Amino acid sequence: MSTSVSGLNHITLAVADVERSPEFYRDVLGCAVRAIWSDGAYLEAGSLWLCLSRDEEVGSALRPDYTHIAFSVPEESYSELSARVSATATIWKDNRSEGASSYFLDPDGHKLELHVGSLQSRLAYYREHPGKGVTIL
Repeated sequence: MSTSVSGLNHITLAVADVERSPEFYRDVLGCAVRAIWSDGAYLEAGSLWLCLSRDEEVGSALRPDYTHIAFSVPEESYSELSARVSATATIWKDNRSEGASSYFLDPDGHKLELHVGSLQSRLAYYREHPGKGVTIL
C-alpha cells in the first residue's frame, strides 16, 4: 500500500478538571505545558502532542479493558519517574512483560504506562524467546 498514515499526530484525553490534570502531567510525568485555556490544555512529551479537554461526562472509574497509552522513558530516568508515579498515582497492573514498565491511572482514570524499550526491543525479545505464540513478520 503506497498511501498510509505517517504517525501519531496527537492524543486528546477527556478530563474533569483542567487545572488538576495538566499539573499531574507536568509535575509527575514531566510534560511541558504549551497552552492552557478554560476548557483545556496542550502539552508536549518529547515529540508527542497531548491535548487535555474538559468533559463533564468523564469518570474516574477503572475501565475493564487493556486499552492504555504508553510513554517512552529512557532507562536512566525510569527509576525516578516510576517512584514519582508510585507515590502519586494508582497502579492498575503489575508488569509481566519484557522491559521495565509501570502501569498507572491519571486523575481521570485513563490507563497509562511508563515503558523502557521499543518495538525493536520487544521483537528481539520474542526472537530470543520463541514459543509464546508470537510470529515475527
